[in-house]
Amino acid sequence: MYRKNRLRKNEEFQVVFKQGTSVANRQFVIYSLKKEGQEDFRVGVSVSKKMGNAVTRNRLRRAIKEAIRLRADEIKSNLDFIVICRLPAVDLEFHQFKESLYHCMKKAQLFKGMKKEKNRSS
Repeated sequence: MYRKNRLRKNEEFQVVFKQGTSVANRQFVIYSLKKEGQEDFRVGVSVSKKMGNAVTRNRLRRAIKEAIRLRADEIKSNLDFIVICRLPAVDLEFHQFKESLYHCMKKAQLFKGMKKEKNRSS
């Protein structure tokens, strides 16, 4: 993943956490924040020490970044988002891992061509 596509500073993470919206499934939580005038999307990845040792955490980080890289051209350009990995993701094969991440990204409406859905309470 290119350097321009990464959130690196704690302040950048905190802005997304405080001002952004979140969606989740069993394996991931995604916080997203729309940033007007930004040319590229930026992503931050968080994997807790509860997930396992450094080898396991780095493997999960690399898997998340690779899954995002595979569909980078479909992600809206004016977004900052953070992917937080949950414990059940440790046991998934890469294909399942990727599908679960894409499911959560669709719920967060990170892909181009997705419009906000209205809540239907009838």
